Amino acid sequence: MINNLITHYIQPMRTFNRDARLFLWMTVINGIIFSGWQLFFNIFMLEKGFGRDFLGLVNSIPSLSGLLLGIAIGRFSDRIGRKPALILGIVCTSIALIGQISFQQPVLIIVMSALVGVFNMLIIVSISPLMMKLSTAENRTLLFSLSFGLQTLAGAFGSMFAGQLPGLFGRLFNVGATSATAYQAVLITTILIGTTALIPLGLMNEPKTIPQRDTRQPQPGERRRGLSFGLTRLTFKLATPNFLIGFGAAILIPYMNVFFKDRFSISDSLLGILFSLSSLFIGIGSLIGPRLVVRLGGKIRTVAFTQFSSVIFMLLIGFAPSLWVAGIASLFRAALMNMSAPLYSAFCMEQTPEGEQGLVSSVLNIAWNAGWAVGPFISGLVQEAYGFTPLFITTTVLYLTAIGVMWMFFGKSEVQPQPIPA
Repeated sequence: MINNLITHYIQPMRTFNRDARLFLWMTVINGIIFSGWQLFFNIFMLEKGFGRDFLGLVNSIPSLSGLLLGIAIGRFSDRIGRKPALILGIVCTSIALIGQISFQQPVLIIVMSALVGVFNMLIIVSISPLMMKLSTAENRTLLFSLSFGLQTLAGAFGSMFAGQLPGLFGRLFNVGATSATAYQAVLITTILIGTTALIPLGLMNEPKTIPQRDTRQPQPGERRRGLSFGLTRLTFKLATPNFLIGFGAAILIPYMNVFFKDRFSISDSLLGILFSLSSLFIGIGSLIGPRLVVRLGGKIRTVAFTQFSSVIFMLLIGFAPSLWVAGIASLFRAALMNMSAPLYSAFCMEQTPEGEQGLVSSVLNIAWNAGWAVGPFISGLVQEAYGFTPLFITTTVLYLTAIGVMWMFFGKSEVQPQPIPA
């Protein structure tokens, strides 16, 4: 076991260059801070006196703005480079987040929320292409999986850390620990700490882009603009499974806490433990992913295997006879499904010319966000009328369709990537 650990994890990690290690430090910082924001922003807004309908609007605006401007943002990242894009994204997102919790006027809060979506999308679409530059064919899968896993594990730590801060600021400012003032202080603190991600990012050197010639001939009527020849069709193939998985997740996963409450009358404390363990399982699962790629002989095979396995556990959750069966199944479902995310992301970037990776990354995120733009609303209507059973069945069908489509497009043609020239 120790030899396997050294061979498949420790030794490949030693091949990471200095810039890849700095990137992972940035990822850890982002994971800690994002979890703190996610933990208290909704509560802060409600304590400020805003209604749940307005809170829902504020939470939906970032996805909508990122959806509308995703293509332009991807092109912008391709043009200015990944490191400048990340620096700009982190700085502007931090400013917009502070504005979001500082302004009192609803219109200004919505504007700040839209800016958060734009600049956060700039961060998202730049990360995968940057990891491609910082890795080799031999250690790429591990870098993508470590980035995802460390961010998740750091998020679990960040939630525990942030959970202690309201009481601290309550005593410091002589206000209630559950007051809007205490929550605002926590959010500002997490934002300011989050800007320290600029330190490893600033020390990082982004490798130069290697020009890639497109030798394919244009089709009749096709012009050299936007995506290069043949890449539009490839991008559609890559994005289709993302859309199906995203829509399937959007109608069910955000309401898992409600399902456990309704079905099993689970206590808040036990629900918190279950979701914390889920984050732990996701982090550990993402580290197992690279080993499975070696065992199964390719990223697409591994993605198909883990996603199909997660569907089995998801059905077990929906029709489990007891809380403990459903709880254990939820842990394995989360680990298996999320294990596939960094692997598929790495595969998509490997299929894409370097100069187009930001644009293609934005298309993949648009496909995912498209499902999330309407899924939660549709889910609410279905829950009111029919409960959760149709949602579990629909999500299962969408997941299986996504797996089938992905296998049809790439399952038999996946080729191990060649090392990127230094």
